[in-house]
Amino acid sequence: MILETIIIIVYSTALILIFMYALAQLNLLFNYLSAKKKRDNSPKFDLSNPSEVPFVTIQLPVYNELYVMERLLDNISKIDYPKNKLEIQVLDDSTDESFDTTAAHIKALQQTGLDIKHVVREDRKNFKAGALKEGLKVAKGEFIAIFDADFLPQKDWLQRTIPFFKDADVGVVQTRWGHINRDYSVLTKIQAFALDAHFSLEQVGRNSKGHFINFNGTAGIWRKECIIDAGNWEGDTLTEDLDLSYRAQLKNWKFKYLEDVETPAELPVVISAARSQQFRWNKGGAENFRKMLWKVLKNQNISAKTKVHGLLHLLNSTMFLNVLIVAILSIPMLYIKNQNEHLKMYFLVMSFFVISTLIFFICYWFMFKKSYGSSIKSFAQYIAMFITFFSIAMGFSLHNSIAVIEGHLGKRSDFIRTPKFNINSLKDSWKGNKYLKKNISLNVIFEGILMIYFAFGMYSAFVVGDQGGDFGLFPFHLMLFLGFGYVFFKSLTSKA
Repeated sequence: MILETIIIIVYSTALILIFMYALAQLNLLFNYLSAKKKRDNSPKFDLSNPSEVPFVTIQLPVYNELYVMERLLDNISKIDYPKNKLEIQVLDDSTDESFDTTAAHIKALQQTGLDIKHVVREDRKNFKAGALKEGLKVAKGEFIAIFDADFLPQKDWLQRTIPFFKDADVGVVQTRWGHINRDYSVLTKIQAFALDAHFSLEQVGRNSKGHFINFNGTAGIWRKECIIDAGNWEGDTLTEDLDLSYRAQLKNWKFKYLEDVETPAELPVVISAARSQQFRWNKGGAENFRKMLWKVLKNQNISAKTKVHGLLHLLNSTMFLNVLIVAILSIPMLYIKNQNEHLKMYFLVMSFFVISTLIFFICYWFMFKKSYGSSIKSFAQYIAMFITFFSIAMGFSLHNSIAVIEGHLGKRSDFIRTPKFNINSLKDSWKGNKYLKKNISLNVIFEGILMIYFAFGMYSAFVVGDQGGDFGLFPFHLMLFLGFGYVFFKSLTSKA
């Protein structure tokens, strides 16, 4: 009975935390819909007036980006901005042959009159954060735009973003990510689906009410003064962007989010690359929760609602741990339910928390129909995409939970970059990419075991109790079986 009680308490706590997060998402949806009705009357620089055109430095932090460096440099060289007010820094930590080809390409661009520099340091201390900090020491710009190697900003990107810095309190302007290879595979489709929700629902929903948002590491611009005032880049977490974002906002700098400015980028096409990116993002989120928790709670200038949203934002990745707990305990809970008649009322009450899934379904639908319309066909496509996304997201829950636990426990690890592939269409292939991992993580084996475990959960639906089974959790276990199965088999087969 003690074990059953522990299972019930842990299961219930995880469900309630997920429900709280769902309510926060619903509040962000209301904020988003309200924000879309308002006109933006922000003061703006008049870039047609030379005296109002500020000096901008574009930083390109790169590390072994053999397949995308040429594309990146050619694209950035076409940015439409006065050459006498623009500097480009290639912050190159590369250790492979891409270093020499990048150097040659930079020299060729310099011959065209472009102010572009190859910034090299002696070691990769603090990884991306260290590179950005090193470049900042010699950056001439009043404003610092940052692009990762797989991003392809439009020519008018600076023309559409820099004007918002006329408000001296604005420290960051962040743009929405686009996806040049959204339809490449199921994996890219579900990544785009999740990112679209973040870059619309969450970023607009938070920013419109003055809650904490985050610079997303790329496709945004910082006021140099803001970076310095907030304490500069630090490498003690894996998400230096989230860290600096919170430190800046705690010092009352404003962030401006531009949903209408899309910055296209390449999504990881191989599951090992997606796993690497997910691990870094989720562990970094947990690390920042440890680092920022008390700073947020103690700040006297922040409303209680903003604090709640901020903490749930920092705990975003921890939801994977709650999902994993609910998933694993759902099978023993199925047996407990059918062996303890006196707990019937408890299970009736707990069934209310299924509404969390309904809330997520509604929130994501508003984001989906913005792009694809609200026809019956679109809604049918949305249902299929939502189920696919939810299943595979749950399939990643073990991998991401390990990252979260390491982050909360303070276990340090290296910044592992996400391999880039230069994949733009279905005709392009990732096979043979030199940066792909050849080994299989032990975690993959456990994902295979969990796939079998949830197959047992589906079988259990037929045999529990004495009333011919209990199929209430069958759809949940089916999604878990498919999600872990997808992640397991893709991880075994998607290798160079």
